[in-house]
Amino acid sequence: MAFSGDFVWGAATSSYQIEGGWDADDKGENVWDMQCKWPGKVHGGHTGNVACNHYEHYREDVQLMKQMQLQAYRFSVSWARVMPEGTGRLSEKGIDFYDRLIDELLAAEIEPWLTLFHWDYPLALFRRGGWLNRDSVQWFADYTRVLVDRFSDRVTHWMTLNEPQCFIGSGHYHGNDAPGIKLPIGEVLLALHHALMSHGEAVRVIREHAKIKPTVGWAPVGVVKFPVVEDAAHIDAARHAMFYWYEDDLPLWTNTWYSDPVVFGRYPADGLKRFEKHMPWLNEDDMKVMCQPLDFYGANIYNGEPIGLDAENKPVSHKRHEGAPVTSFRWAIEPASLYWGAKFLQERYKLPIVITENGLSNADLVDVDGQVEDPQRIAFLTRYLRELERCLDDDVDVRGYFQWSLMDNFEWTYGYSQRFGLVHVDFETGARTPKSSADWYRKVIESNGALLSQLTRC
Repeated sequence: MAFSGDFVWGAATSSYQIEGGWDADDKGENVWDMQCKWPGKVHGGHTGNVACNHYEHYREDVQLMKQMQLQAYRFSVSWARVMPEGTGRLSEKGIDFYDRLIDELLAAEIEPWLTLFHWDYPLALFRRGGWLNRDSVQWFADYTRVLVDRFSDRVTHWMTLNEPQCFIGSGHYHGNDAPGIKLPIGEVLLALHHALMSHGEAVRVIREHAKIKPTVGWAPVGVVKFPVVEDAAHIDAARHAMFYWYEDDLPLWTNTWYSDPVVFGRYPADGLKRFEKHMPWLNEDDMKVMCQPLDFYGANIYNGEPIGLDAENKPVSHKRHEGAPVTSFRWAIEPASLYWGAKFLQERYKLPIVITENGLSNADLVDVDGQVEDPQRIAFLTRYLRELERCLDDDVDVRGYFQWSLMDNFEWTYGYSQRFGLVHVDFETGARTPKSSADWYRKVIESNGALLSQLTRC
Protein backbone atom coordinates (compact mmCIF):
# COMPACT_ATOMS: atom_id res chain seq x y z
CA MET A 1 0.00 0.00 0.00
CA ALA A 2 1.18 3.48 -0.86
CA PHE A 3 -0.28 5.12 2.28
CA SER A 4 1.98 4.46 5.23
CA GLY A 5 0.71 3.53 8.66
CA ASP A 6 1.43 7.02 10.00
CA PHE A 7 -0.25 8.89 7.13
CA VAL A 8 -2.70 11.43 8.62
CA TRP A 9 -6.31 11.65 7.41
CA GLY A 10 -8.23 14.73 8.47
CA ALA A 11 -10.64 17.53 7.63
CA ALA A 12 -10.33 21.28 7.95
CA THR A 13 -12.32 24.41 8.84
CA SER A 14 -11.61 28.02 9.77
CA SER A 15 -12.86 30.10 12.67
CA TYR A 16 -14.87 32.82 10.92
CA GLN A 17 -16.44 30.38 8.50
CA ILE A 18 -18.03 28.15 11.14
CA GLU A 19 -17.92 29.59 14.66
CA GLY A 20 -20.58 32.30 14.72
CA GLY A 21 -20.76 34.00 18.11
CA TRP A 22 -19.37 37.08 16.40
CA ASP A 23 -19.79 39.27 19.50
CA ALA A 24 -20.20 36.61 22.18
CA ASP A 25 -18.29 36.55 25.45
CA ASP A 26 -16.15 39.64 24.93
CA LYS A 27 -14.98 38.75 21.40
CA GLY A 28 -13.61 41.67 19.40
CA GLU A 29 -14.53 42.39 15.79
CA ASN A 30 -12.36 41.39 12.84
CA VAL A 31 -12.06 42.61 9.27
CA TRP A 32 -14.65 40.08 8.08
CA ASP A 33 -17.17 41.50 10.52
CA MET A 34 -16.45 44.84 8.85
CA GLN A 35 -16.63 43.38 5.34
CA CYS A 36 -20.03 41.81 6.00
CA LYS A 37 -21.46 45.22 6.94
CA TRP A 38 -20.21 46.72 3.67
CA PRO A 39 -23.09 46.81 1.16
CA GLY A 40 -22.42 44.71 -1.91
CA LYS A 41 -19.25 43.07 -0.61
CA VAL A 42 -20.77 39.69 0.32
CA HIS A 43 -23.28 37.65 -1.65
CA GLY A 44 -26.86 38.22 -0.52
CA GLY A 45 -25.75 40.41 2.37
CA HIS A 46 -24.78 37.22 4.22
CA THR A 47 -22.63 37.41 7.36
CA GLY A 48 -20.65 35.08 9.56
CA ASN A 49 -22.53 36.26 12.65
CA VAL A 50 -24.04 32.81 13.22
CA ALA A 51 -22.50 30.66 10.46
CA CYS A 52 -22.62 27.03 11.73
CA ASN A 53 -22.77 28.19 15.36
CA HIS A 54 -19.83 25.92 16.08
CA TYR A 55 -19.16 28.14 19.09
CA GLU A 56 -22.16 26.51 20.81
CA HIS A 57 -22.27 23.18 18.96
CA TYR A 58 -18.58 22.19 18.99
CA ARG A 59 -19.25 19.03 21.03
CA GLU A 60 -21.78 17.80 18.48
CA ASP A 61 -19.33 18.62 15.69
CA VAL A 62 -16.52 16.69 17.34
CA GLN A 63 -18.82 13.70 17.60
CA LEU A 64 -19.43 13.95 13.85
CA MET A 65 -15.66 13.92 13.36
CA LYS A 66 -15.40 10.86 15.57
CA GLN A 67 -18.09 9.09 13.55
CA MET A 68 -16.01 9.78 10.44
CA GLN A 69 -12.98 8.41 12.28
CA LEU A 70 -10.96 11.51 11.49
CA GLN A 71 -7.44 11.19 12.81
CA ALA A 72 -6.81 14.94 12.81
CA TYR A 73 -8.77 18.16 12.67
CA ARG A 74 -7.33 21.36 11.25
CA PHE A 75 -8.97 24.44 12.76
CA SER A 76 -8.00 28.06 13.19
CA VAL A 77 -8.19 30.35 16.19
CA SER A 78 -10.00 33.68 15.96
CA TRP A 79 -7.36 36.19 17.02
CA ALA A 80 -10.00 38.72 18.16
CA ARG A 81 -11.82 36.07 20.22
CA VAL A 82 -8.65 35.52 22.23
CA MET A 83 -7.44 39.14 22.24
CA PRO A 84 -10.41 41.47 21.62
CA GLU A 85 -8.23 44.44 20.64
CA GLY A 86 -5.65 42.21 18.91
CA THR A 87 -3.01 42.96 21.52
CA GLY A 88 -2.82 43.47 25.27
CA ARG A 89 -5.97 42.38 27.10
CA LEU A 90 -6.98 38.70 26.92
CA SER A 91 -10.46 37.24 26.83
CA GLU A 92 -10.46 34.30 29.21
CA LYS A 93 -13.84 33.19 27.88
CA GLY A 94 -12.49 33.12 24.35
CA ILE A 95 -9.44 31.15 25.41
CA ASP A 96 -11.68 28.80 27.35
CA PHE A 97 -13.65 27.97 24.19
CA TYR A 98 -10.51 26.68 22.46
CA ASP A 99 -9.41 24.90 25.64
CA ARG A 100 -12.68 22.99 25.65
CA LEU A 101 -12.54 22.28 21.92
CA ILE A 102 -9.00 20.88 22.19
CA ASP A 103 -9.93 18.71 25.17
CA GLU A 104 -13.01 17.43 23.33
CA LEU A 105 -10.88 16.51 20.30
CA LEU A 106 -8.32 14.67 22.37
CA ALA A 107 -11.04 12.78 24.23
CA ALA A 108 -12.30 11.64 20.82
CA GLU A 109 -8.73 10.62 19.86
CA ILE A 110 -8.54 13.30 17.18
CA GLU A 111 -5.26 15.21 16.88
CA PRO A 112 -5.72 19.02 16.88
CA TRP A 113 -3.79 20.84 14.12
CA LEU A 114 -3.98 24.52 15.01
CA THR A 115 -3.75 27.33 12.43
CA LEU A 116 -2.84 30.68 13.94
CA PHE A 117 -4.33 32.90 11.23
CA HIS A 118 -7.01 32.18 8.64
CA TRP A 119 -7.88 35.68 7.33
CA ASP A 120 -9.85 37.15 10.28
CA TYR A 121 -7.51 40.00 11.26
CA PRO A 122 -8.57 41.97 14.38
CA LEU A 123 -10.40 45.13 13.35
CA ALA A 124 -8.74 47.17 16.10
CA LEU A 125 -5.32 46.38 14.63
CA PHE A 126 -6.47 47.03 11.07
CA ARG A 127 -7.41 50.52 12.23
CA ARG A 128 -3.81 50.90 13.39
CA GLY A 129 -2.47 50.02 9.96
CA GLY A 130 -2.83 46.25 9.97
CA TRP A 131 -0.17 44.40 7.98
CA LEU A 132 1.16 47.75 6.71
CA ASN A 133 2.32 48.58 10.23
CA ARG A 134 5.69 47.05 11.06
CA ASP A 135 4.44 46.58 14.61
CA SER A 136 2.18 43.85 13.19
CA VAL A 137 5.16 41.49 13.41
CA GLN A 138 5.32 41.92 17.19
CA TRP A 139 1.52 41.85 17.51
CA PHE A 140 1.45 38.47 15.81
CA ALA A 141 4.34 37.17 17.91
CA ASP A 142 2.55 38.23 21.11
CA TYR A 143 -0.67 36.55 19.96
CA THR A 144 1.26 33.39 19.12
CA ARG A 145 2.86 33.39 22.57
CA VAL A 146 -0.58 33.46 24.20
CA LEU A 147 -1.71 30.39 22.24
CA VAL A 148 1.54 28.54 22.87
CA ASP A 149 1.41 29.26 26.59
CA ARG A 150 -2.20 28.09 26.86
CA PHE A 151 -2.41 25.18 24.41
CA SER A 152 1.03 23.70 23.74
CA ASP A 153 0.70 21.22 26.57
CA ARG A 154 -1.83 19.44 24.30
CA VAL A 155 -1.36 20.85 20.78
CA THR A 156 1.74 19.66 18.95
CA HIS A 157 0.88 20.51 15.32
CA TRP A 158 0.94 24.19 14.37
CA MET A 159 0.43 26.22 11.20
CA THR A 160 1.13 29.94 10.97
CA LEU A 161 -0.59 31.62 8.00
CA ASN A 162 -3.31 30.28 5.74
CA GLU A 163 -3.17 31.40 2.09
CA PRO A 164 -1.34 34.73 2.22
CA GLN A 165 -1.94 34.90 -1.54
CA CYS A 166 -5.62 35.46 -0.69
CA PHE A 167 -5.61 37.75 2.33
CA ILE A 168 -2.86 39.90 0.80
CA GLY A 169 -3.50 39.63 -2.95
CA SER A 170 -7.29 39.50 -2.90
CA GLY A 171 -7.70 41.46 0.33
CA HIS A 172 -5.21 44.29 -0.15
CA TYR A 173 -4.72 44.62 -3.92
CA HIS A 174 -7.86 43.46 -5.71
CA GLY A 175 -10.11 44.54 -2.84
CA ASN A 176 -12.37 41.48 -2.95
CA ASP A 177 -11.71 39.69 0.34
CA ALA A 178 -11.44 41.49 3.67
CA PRO A 179 -10.26 44.09 4.41
CA GLY A 180 -11.51 44.92 0.90
CA ILE A 181 -8.96 47.59 0.01
CA LYS A 182 -6.98 48.33 -3.15
CA LEU A 183 -3.44 49.42 -2.38
CA PRO A 184 -0.64 50.37 -4.78
CA ILE A 185 1.72 47.48 -5.49
CA GLY A 186 4.45 48.90 -3.25
CA GLU A 187 2.15 48.93 -0.22
CA VAL A 188 0.87 45.46 -1.05
CA LEU A 189 4.45 44.17 -1.09
CA LEU A 190 5.10 45.86 2.26
CA ALA A 191 2.00 44.29 3.82
CA LEU A 192 3.09 40.88 2.53
CA HIS A 193 6.63 41.45 3.80
CA HIS A 194 5.31 42.07 7.31
CA ALA A 195 3.01 39.02 7.07
CA LEU A 196 5.97 36.81 6.14
CA MET A 197 8.03 38.28 8.97
CA SER A 198 5.10 37.53 11.28
CA HIS A 199 5.17 33.93 10.08
CA GLY A 200 8.86 33.68 10.94
CA GLU A 201 8.43 35.25 14.37
CA ALA A 202 5.56 32.88 15.11
CA VAL A 203 7.69 29.86 14.20
CA ARG A 204 10.42 31.13 16.52
CA VAL A 205 7.96 31.67 19.38
CA ILE A 206 6.47 28.20 18.96
CA ARG A 207 9.86 26.50 18.94
CA GLU A 208 11.20 28.46 21.89
CA HIS A 209 8.17 28.19 24.16
CA ALA A 210 6.16 25.07 23.28
CA LYS A 211 5.80 22.71 26.23
CA ILE A 212 5.90 19.64 23.98
CA LYS A 213 8.18 19.38 20.96
CA PRO A 214 6.16 21.01 18.15
CA THR A 215 5.65 20.16 14.50
CA VAL A 216 5.42 23.45 12.59
CA GLY A 217 4.38 24.36 9.06
CA TRP A 218 2.21 26.76 7.14
CA ALA A 219 -0.56 26.57 4.53
CA PRO A 220 -0.12 28.73 1.42
CA VAL A 221 -2.05 28.27 -1.79
CA GLY A 222 -0.45 25.62 -3.98
CA VAL A 223 -0.36 27.49 -7.30
CA VAL A 224 -0.10 24.45 -9.55
CA LYS A 225 0.96 24.02 -13.16
CA PHE A 226 0.93 20.53 -14.63
CA PRO A 227 1.92 19.01 -17.99
CA VAL A 228 -0.79 18.17 -20.49
CA VAL A 229 1.52 15.44 -21.83
CA GLU A 230 3.70 13.53 -19.40
CA ASP A 231 6.94 13.57 -21.35
CA ALA A 232 10.20 15.22 -20.31
CA ALA A 233 9.68 18.40 -22.35
CA HIS A 234 6.19 19.09 -21.03
CA ILE A 235 7.14 18.22 -17.44
CA ASP A 236 10.06 20.65 -17.57
CA ALA A 237 7.77 23.30 -19.05
CA ALA A 238 5.19 22.85 -16.27
CA ARG A 239 7.88 22.96 -13.58
CA HIS A 240 9.28 26.16 -15.08
CA ALA A 241 5.83 27.74 -15.26
CA MET A 242 5.09 26.86 -11.65
CA PHE A 243 8.17 28.56 -10.19
CA TYR A 244 9.29 31.29 -12.58
CA TRP A 245 7.96 34.61 -13.74
CA TYR A 246 6.40 35.87 -16.91
CA GLU A 247 6.55 39.43 -18.08
CA ASP A 248 3.02 40.39 -17.05
CA ASP A 249 3.00 38.54 -13.70
CA LEU A 250 2.35 40.29 -10.41
CA PRO A 251 3.73 38.72 -7.21
CA LEU A 252 0.23 38.03 -5.87
CA TRP A 253 -0.73 34.55 -7.13
CA THR A 254 2.61 32.75 -7.14
CA ASN A 255 4.53 30.20 -5.12
CA THR A 256 8.01 31.68 -5.12
CA TRP A 257 7.33 35.23 -3.92
CA TYR A 258 5.77 33.80 -0.77
CA SER A 259 7.66 30.58 -0.20
CA ASP A 260 11.22 31.37 -1.28
CA PRO A 261 11.62 33.92 1.55
CA VAL A 262 10.15 31.48 4.09
CA VAL A 263 12.28 28.51 3.00
CA PHE A 264 15.39 30.06 1.41
CA GLY A 265 15.51 33.49 3.09
CA ARG A 266 15.32 35.48 -0.16
CA TYR A 267 12.81 36.78 -2.65
CA PRO A 268 13.09 35.14 -6.10
CA ALA A 269 15.65 36.91 -8.27
CA ASP A 270 13.44 37.03 -11.36
CA GLY A 271 10.70 38.74 -9.34
CA LEU A 272 13.09 41.20 -7.70
CA LYS A 273 14.21 42.43 -11.12
CA ARG A 274 10.75 43.89 -11.58
CA PHE A 275 9.66 44.80 -8.09
CA GLU A 276 12.70 45.74 -6.04
CA LYS A 277 12.15 49.36 -7.09
CA HIS A 278 8.99 49.27 -4.95
CA MET A 279 10.84 47.90 -1.92
CA PRO A 280 13.23 50.56 -0.52
CA TRP A 281 12.72 49.03 2.94
CA LEU A 282 14.16 45.63 1.94
CA ASN A 283 17.02 44.43 4.17
CA GLU A 284 18.77 41.18 5.02
CA ASP A 285 17.83 41.23 8.70
CA ASP A 286 14.15 41.02 7.81
CA MET A 287 14.80 38.07 5.54
CA LYS A 288 16.47 36.23 8.42
CA VAL A 289 13.34 36.74 10.51
CA MET A 290 11.15 35.18 7.80
CA CYS A 291 13.34 32.15 7.23
CA GLN A 292 12.81 29.75 10.13
CA PRO A 293 13.06 25.94 9.96
CA LEU A 294 9.81 24.20 9.07
CA ASP A 295 8.79 20.58 9.62
CA PHE A 296 6.36 20.45 6.70
CA TYR A 297 5.08 22.48 3.78
CA GLY A 298 1.30 22.72 3.75
CA ALA A 299 -0.39 23.21 0.40
CA ASN A 300 -4.02 24.08 -0.35
CA ILE A 301 -4.61 22.54 -3.77
CA TYR A 302 -7.95 22.47 -5.59
CA ASN A 303 -6.90 22.58 -9.24
CA GLY A 304 -4.13 23.72 -11.53
CA GLU A 305 -3.31 25.14 -14.93
CA PRO A 306 -2.47 22.70 -17.73
CA ILE A 307 0.76 23.62 -19.50
CA GLY A 308 1.65 22.81 -23.08
CA LEU A 309 4.37 23.96 -25.48
CA ASP A 310 4.12 26.65 -28.14
CA ALA A 311 5.75 26.58 -31.57
CA GLU A 312 9.05 27.65 -29.99
CA ASN A 313 8.80 24.95 -27.26
CA LYS A 314 8.09 27.53 -24.56
CA PRO A 315 5.55 26.91 -21.78
CA VAL A 316 2.05 28.06 -22.63
CA SER A 317 -1.31 27.66 -20.94
CA HIS A 318 -3.27 24.86 -22.60
CA LYS A 319 -6.93 25.55 -23.27
CA ARG A 320 -9.27 23.03 -21.65
CA HIS A 321 -11.72 21.30 -23.94
CA GLU A 322 -15.34 22.39 -24.25
CA GLY A 323 -17.49 20.90 -21.50
CA ALA A 324 -14.51 20.03 -19.28
CA PRO A 325 -15.76 19.29 -15.74
CA VAL A 326 -16.04 22.08 -13.20
CA THR A 327 -17.33 22.44 -9.64
CA SER A 328 -20.32 24.53 -8.59
CA PHE A 329 -17.77 27.29 -8.03
CA ARG A 330 -16.88 26.94 -11.74
CA TRP A 331 -13.40 25.84 -10.70
CA ALA A 332 -11.76 23.39 -13.07
CA ILE A 333 -11.58 19.78 -11.87
CA GLU A 334 -7.97 18.71 -12.47
CA PRO A 335 -6.98 15.66 -10.36
CA ALA A 336 -3.44 15.68 -11.79
CA SER A 337 -2.86 18.99 -10.00
CA LEU A 338 -2.61 17.14 -6.68
CA TYR A 339 0.15 14.87 -7.98
CA TRP A 340 2.20 17.48 -9.80
CA GLY A 341 1.63 20.16 -7.18
CA ALA A 342 2.94 18.01 -4.34
CA LYS A 343 5.77 16.63 -6.49
CA PHE A 344 7.03 20.00 -7.77
CA LEU A 345 6.71 21.70 -4.36
CA GLN A 346 8.75 19.02 -2.67
CA GLU A 347 11.38 19.08 -5.40
CA ARG A 348 11.89 22.80 -4.88
CA TYR A 349 11.50 23.20 -1.12
CA LYS A 350 12.78 19.81 0.10
CA LEU A 351 10.16 19.58 2.86
CA PRO A 352 7.54 16.92 3.60
CA ILE A 353 4.20 17.91 2.09
CA VAL A 354 0.82 17.99 3.83
CA ILE A 355 -2.24 18.67 1.71
CA THR A 356 -3.89 21.13 4.05
CA GLU A 357 -6.99 21.74 1.87
CA ASN A 358 -8.62 19.94 -1.05
CA GLY A 359 -12.28 19.52 -1.86
CA LEU A 360 -15.33 20.34 -3.96
CA SER A 361 -18.13 22.89 -3.88
CA ASN A 362 -21.32 21.14 -4.92
CA ALA A 363 -25.08 21.75 -5.13
CA ASP A 364 -25.94 19.43 -2.24
CA LEU A 365 -29.46 19.22 -0.86
CA VAL A 366 -31.40 17.13 1.62
CA ASP A 367 -33.49 14.48 -0.16
CA VAL A 368 -37.10 13.65 0.74
CA ASP A 369 -35.83 10.74 2.85
CA GLY A 370 -33.61 13.06 4.88
CA GLN A 371 -30.37 11.85 3.28
CA VAL A 372 -27.81 13.94 1.40
CA GLU A 373 -26.34 12.06 -1.54
CA ASP A 374 -23.28 13.70 -3.09
CA PRO A 375 -21.76 11.23 -5.57
CA GLN A 376 -20.00 14.08 -7.36
CA ARG A 377 -17.89 14.76 -4.27
CA ILE A 378 -17.03 11.08 -3.93
CA ALA A 379 -16.00 10.96 -7.59
CA PHE A 380 -13.92 14.13 -7.19
CA LEU A 381 -12.15 12.93 -4.06
CA THR A 382 -11.53 9.47 -5.48
CA ARG A 383 -9.79 10.89 -8.52
CA TYR A 384 -7.72 13.36 -6.49
CA LEU A 385 -6.76 10.87 -3.80
CA ARG A 386 -5.64 8.38 -6.42
CA GLU A 387 -3.26 11.07 -7.66
CA LEU A 388 -2.07 11.55 -4.08
CA GLU A 389 -1.44 7.82 -3.86
CA ARG A 390 0.55 8.12 -7.06
CA CYS A 391 2.75 10.69 -5.29
CA LEU A 392 3.53 8.17 -2.58
CA ASP A 393 4.21 5.46 -5.16
CA ASP A 394 6.78 7.83 -6.67
CA ASP A 395 8.40 8.51 -3.27
CA VAL A 396 7.05 12.03 -2.87
CA ASP A 397 7.04 12.57 0.88
CA VAL A 398 3.39 13.40 1.59
CA ARG A 399 2.51 13.08 5.27
CA GLY A 400 -1.21 13.89 5.43
CA TYR A 401 -4.42 15.02 3.76
CA PHE A 402 -7.10 17.39 5.07
CA GLN A 403 -10.40 17.50 3.21
CA TRP A 404 -12.02 20.91 2.84
CA SER A 405 -14.32 21.10 4.54
CA LEU A 406 -15.71 19.28 7.53
CA MET A 407 -19.05 21.04 7.09
CA ASP A 408 -20.80 23.50 4.82
CA ASN A 409 -19.92 27.00 5.97
CA PHE A 410 -19.71 30.72 5.25
CA GLU A 411 -17.73 30.81 2.01
CA TRP A 412 -16.32 34.33 2.36
CA THR A 413 -17.63 36.76 -0.30
CA TYR A 414 -19.87 33.98 -1.64
CA GLY A 415 -21.73 33.74 1.65
CA TYR A 416 -23.75 30.54 1.96
CA SER A 417 -24.07 29.94 -1.80
CA GLN A 418 -21.35 27.26 -1.94
CA ARG A 419 -21.26 23.94 -0.10
CA PHE A 420 -17.87 22.30 0.45
CA GLY A 421 -18.74 20.14 3.46
CA LEU A 422 -18.76 16.46 4.21
CA VAL A 423 -21.61 17.45 6.54
CA HIS A 424 -24.63 19.37 5.27
CA VAL A 425 -25.66 22.35 7.41
CA ASP A 426 -29.14 23.86 7.34
CA PHE A 427 -28.28 27.51 7.91
CA GLU A 428 -31.79 28.31 9.19
CA THR A 429 -32.02 25.60 11.84
CA GLY A 430 -28.35 24.66 12.29
CA ALA A 431 -29.19 20.99 11.69
CA ARG A 432 -26.22 18.82 10.64
CA THR A 433 -26.67 15.93 8.19
CA PRO A 434 -23.62 13.85 7.23
CA LYS A 435 -23.54 13.42 3.46
CA SER A 436 -22.85 10.13 1.71
CA SER A 437 -19.29 11.40 1.20
CA ALA A 438 -18.81 11.48 4.98
CA ASP A 439 -19.48 7.76 5.22
CA TRP A 440 -17.32 7.14 2.15
CA TYR A 441 -14.44 9.13 3.67
CA ARG A 442 -14.79 7.12 6.89
CA LYS A 443 -14.29 3.95 4.87
CA VAL A 444 -11.27 5.44 3.09
CA ILE A 445 -9.73 6.24 6.48
CA GLU A 446 -10.58 2.82 7.91
CA SER A 447 -8.87 1.17 4.94
CA ASN A 448 -5.96 3.65 4.98
CA GLY A 449 -6.70 4.41 1.34
CA ALA A 450 -7.12 0.84 0.15
CA LEU A 451 -10.74 1.57 -0.74
CA LEU A 452 -9.59 3.91 -3.50
CA SER A 453 -8.33 1.07 -5.66
CA GLN A 454 -11.58 -0.89 -5.25
CA LEU A 455 -13.91 1.75 -6.67
CA THR A 456 -14.76 1.69 -10.34
CA ARG A 457 -17.74 4.05 -10.65
CA CYS A 458 -15.91 7.34 -10.30
